[in-house]
Amino acid sequence: MIEVCCAIILKESKILAVQRGPESSHPWKWEFPGGKINADETAEQSIFREIEEELTIRIEILNQLVPVEFDYGSKQIHLIPFVCEISSGEIKLTEHIATKWLVFEELLSVDWSGADRELILKNQESLKLLLA
Repeated sequence: MIEVCCAIILKESKILAVQRGPESSHPWKWEFPGGKINADETAEQSIFREIEEELTIRIEILNQLVPVEFDYGSKQIHLIPFVCEISSGEIKLTEHIATKWLVFEELLSVDWSGADRELILKNQESLKLLLA
């Protein structure tokens, strides 16, 4: 099981989604930014590092949502979601090809990767409250 974290980044009652490129392991899929947790770091340390690497911004963690486990067939992941806000910087994509800011009603309208879709479904009520 691969330990992975992601950031549910909030801004003006919207959530940030990022799109993977054609050469990635899940081409063209949308996801919450984040990545693998290294053996020498906590999930919190990992999300700060990943977001700085992928989006060139700094974030503040507000809380954590319910994690999900997802089986992609070739790999199984345990996805830990952190609700965050941008504390400094401007988003510059280093690994993804596009961004979208989504209101709650739009969340399931994009083609999410499997684990991220599962995360939305499992945390629907919490997300609805966050985006109200």
